[in-house]
Amino acid sequence: MPLSDLHSLPEDLYSADAVREIDRYVIDEKGVDGFDLMQAAAASVFRRLVRRWPEPGRILVLCGAGNNGGDGYLLAAAARRHGLNVSCIAVAPVGKLSGDARLAWQKAKQDGVDIVACDGIGADGLDALFVSANLIVDAMLGTGVSGAPREPFAEMIRRCASARKPVVAVDLPSGLNATTGAAAGDVIRADLTVTFIGLKAGLFTGHGPEACGEICFESLTTAQWQEGSGQIPLARRIDWASESAMVPRRPVTAHKGHFGHILVVAGDRGFGGAGILAAEAASRAGAGLVTLATRPEYVAPALARCPSVMVQGLIHGSELPALLDAADVVVCGPGIGRGPWGQQMLQQVVASGKPRVLDADALNLMASRVAVKDDDHILTPHPGEAARLLDCEVAEIEVDRVKAADRLRQVFGGTVLLKGAGTVIASGNEVPRIVDGSNPGMATGGMGDVLSGIIGALYGQLGNPLHATTTGACLHLAAANLASRNKGFMGLLPGDVIDAVPGVLAEIERKRCSLQTPESGT
Repeated sequence: MPLSDLHSLPEDLYSADAVREIDRYVIDEKGVDGFDLMQAAAASVFRRLVRRWPEPGRILVLCGAGNNGGDGYLLAAAARRHGLNVSCIAVAPVGKLSGDARLAWQKAKQDGVDIVACDGIGADGLDALFVSANLIVDAMLGTGVSGAPREPFAEMIRRCASARKPVVAVDLPSGLNATTGAAAGDVIRADLTVTFIGLKAGLFTGHGPEACGEICFESLTTAQWQEGSGQIPLARRIDWASESAMVPRRPVTAHKGHFGHILVVAGDRGFGGAGILAAEAASRAGAGLVTLATRPEYVAPALARCPSVMVQGLIHGSELPALLDAADVVVCGPGIGRGPWGQQMLQQVVASGKPRVLDADALNLMASRVAVKDDDHILTPHPGEAARLLDCEVAEIEVDRVKAADRLRQVFGGTVLLKGAGTVIASGNEVPRIVDGSNPGMATGGMGDVLSGIIGALYGQLGNPLHATTTGACLHLAAANLASRNKGFMGLLPGDVIDAVPGVLAEIERKRCSLQTPESGT
């Protein structure tokens, strides 16, 4: 997503019902004409379209029956008035159009737009339209639709995928749940999504990041009335630009005791790398001291990889309390396994009462043996671990990720980070956060170990579990994005992300210095 558009996006994310209520309030209570709003929406999509594709060639607009379809007809009319080659497919019969959507269809007809009925053109005719199109506009299904798209919408979505042409989605990609980001069936994969009135939470989590492409927002002058509508955001969008301010400044008089002693308890036999990655990540993320408690055979490899980490080889859980006493924050779980060694370690960590980050097998053990509720811990499950914690199927987690994260928070307390595209963070009575962005290169073993180390380090420095989690998640993604510039996605490794963390943090420090240093001659 271009930086300029990223920074222009609001933070508040709404449910589909809330956005519809804001729309209703603006029209019914504030007297804004609904057709004027529809015209403004269509004009905004057209502007964004020609900005992205100055010479779009032949445009094919797929129109549904509701206001989303009305937006499409008006966009086609605008394209026609500007001399562009544009056609519309009425995916829903025009006889079903009513109100503003019907006015929009009439406007398109008056302006000379070629409109063909989906059920009257036949397969060969559809083939010809999709083949000849250079760009497709999806204006089929709006925010009021849930569940899998029915025919003929499902067929049109499949045709968009097989056509391999750029796609612009009007308000949201058809087939995507605007509230949850779930996709129960076929879903449009857009290159550009122009959304209106309020940002929908589903655009930023679940299937949203993949389905939407670049996201642009147009308030259509309704922002002044959002508060008056009484609608409460479902979640808040966060990114590194917003969260980097939480990174603590380092005074000239700083010493290692100011930035936390992090104890990483990780690495049973066969999983020694997990602890090493978490400990090194904690060091790179600014922890004052890092101790790694692992199996004795991993002491030498850990010291060779990261000699700044203090490494202790432990055979039994009874050896851990002395290390726990010296720690400010504990990271427990990466590679501890589910056997006796891991069970002993987790029991000691929980019994200590220390602030902690629990990940990986610590969560699996919690699901089966050591369930605990605590306001100070941070849990970082992926969907599979979340499903085990809640004793449900992964599909139930993914169907509503915000709700799943909140359920975990209610059951286990503390702060919960649910991994995946559009990471969700729930904590206390705070509005849930959704991390804006994703990186497919992070889909490899060990990335979660790096995340737990980064969050642990920030917990030790900030002392606030929610701030440590939000800042850590955004730093983790920013470092992965930086590393991907040279490594790409397929070859990205957890160590590459660790190596990129200092570069991301250094940029923040440079910006702070430039703000504090007077310009020459002033």
